[in-house]
Amino acid sequence: MVSFYKTFTSSLGRKFTMALSGLFLISFLLVHMGVNALIFYNDGGATFTIGAHFMATNPVIRTLEIVLIVGFIIHIVQGLILWQKNRKARPIKYAHKMVTPKVSWYSKSMTLLGTLMLLFLVVHTSNFWIPNRIHQFTFDEELPLYNLMLAKFSNPVEVIIYLFGCLSLFWHLLHGFKSAFTSLGISHRRYNGLIKWAGICFSFIVPAVLFLMPLSIYFKWINR
Repeated sequence: MVSFYKTFTSSLGRKFTMALSGLFLISFLLVHMGVNALIFYNDGGATFTIGAHFMATNPVIRTLEIVLIVGFIIHIVQGLILWQKNRKARPIKYAHKMVTPKVSWYSKSMTLLGTLMLLFLVVHTSNFWIPNRIHQFTFDEELPLYNLMLAKFSNPVEVIIYLFGCLSLFWHLLHGFKSAFTSLGISHRRYNGLIKWAGICFSFIVPAVLFLMPLSIYFKWINR
């Protein structure tokens, strides 16, 4: 029981649970990207609607949504606690700035990037997920998500918000993907190069697909 408690309260334990929840969220991103990419079939949303309907009605997916919400909460809370502990450990800044040429700016800005992504997540769920779930519970049917996307991404403000969200996701993943494996103890010179390469590919491809989605709708590159 004590060891279980330390898993969530010690610094190493917090990093471990944060990494584990992060990898789970990465797997969700892959599925989310795959479903959203169905709009590029350019068939007036027919294929996308099939995919969205499966995600909205499949009992396994609906159950995993609860796990997903818990994963988000754990990842956010543990990240904020670690950030606060690091600040308390060094309340006074160095008189001379430390030179750390090998540390990228985005690896030192994970809390800021995570906060921007949290704000984006609030906008995203308010636009699509929450209205769709409310509609399902109220009328026992789904909203026409494809038409909702067309309406939302006809607004340049919404498009800009999503583009900034995708950029924040890119920088967050670029450090977080490899860092998660390191925190879980999965680090070996034989595999580190492969993990780093996979992380870079994932960090580019997933945000790029999500980035192109609102642009494609706004500039009418896809059929309506």
